[in-house]
Amino acid sequence: MEFKHQATVTLAEVAEAAGVGESTVSRVLRNHGSFSGRTRERVMAAVERLGYVPNRIAGTLASTGSRLVAFVIPSLSNIVFPDVLRGASAVLEENRYQAVFSVTDYDPGQEEALAAAMLAWRPAAVMLAGYEHTEGTVKMLRASGCRVVELLDLDGDALDIAVGFSNRAAGRESATFLLERGYRRIGYVGHDLNRDTRAGKRFSSFCATLAARDAPLVGREIVAGASSVENGRLGLQRLLARISDLDAVYFSNDDMALGGYFHCLAEGIAVPSKLAIFGYNGLDIGRAMPQPLSTIRTPRVATGKIAAQLVVANAPPQTVDLGFELIEGATA
Repeated sequence: MEFKHQATVTLAEVAEAAGVGESTVSRVLRNHGSFSGRTRERVMAAVERLGYVPNRIAGTLASTGSRLVAFVIPSLSNIVFPDVLRGASAVLEENRYQAVFSVTDYDPGQEEALAAAMLAWRPAAVMLAGYEHTEGTVKMLRASGCRVVELLDLDGDALDIAVGFSNRAAGRESATFLLERGYRRIGYVGHDLNRDTRAGKRFSSFCATLAARDAPLVGREIVAGASSVENGRLGLQRLLARISDLDAVYFSNDDMALGGYFHCLAEGIAVPSKLAIFGYNGLDIGRAMPQPLSTIRTPRVATGKIAAQLVVANAPPQTVDLGFELIEGATA
């Protein structure tokens, strides 16, 4: 699906759609001055239907073009998204663009609210994680007239530019790696798969690959809250309390896998001879473990860098597959 650039929705268009004057629309949006309740309903209905975003700096950037690039990201609790920002910031700063960011905590509704807030400043581009957005977010992005870059996922249809890799392929290769090393009783420890849709895609593909090889997932433990080392340790403890004869566990990411490794150290569970551990992301801390973590290394800095280069170059809509690297490590 190709991204169709649309002209920015104007105040005049909202006024025409609502059947009122521009000054009335302005009063309603600023919630200042006199207007009836019915008039407000008509104006807000038109705003929603057209995907209009009030321009907080109208006229300031119209002649020179915006130098802002907005990032709407899910989390700062691990190094993944800061790595993306680091890669992008170097390119943007070199080209005199200013990066601004906001954090959604994996909440689609919050992403929509933050995207609206960012778009009000008429950025040159908005960068978001993945393809899963609310209908309202998509409508605003299409109507904004700015570039849209979706990061860290290729399993879906891009709105404009996409830079990343296939999470489904990562899940499939993780499962294949464990199966080819003889593991058959495999479990999973992760965080909220409904909120972290990319982790959900990896998990779904992982399970499908196991099932296709007659080794279906034996059990899983989904820990409430964000992914963390602590939750990884807690999740593995709970999983093994229910199913003690697992021979491998796939974790939603390296933070969780590191917590699982700590649980094994504390309980005297030999890794990998008694229990194999496999992660995702390829964080530096995984390489520094006494036994380097078996995992998938993702190109996070490169994702940010290339995304920024495409924005600066005003490149045509495209999808850039950076792939990933399977790290054998020593825990599987």
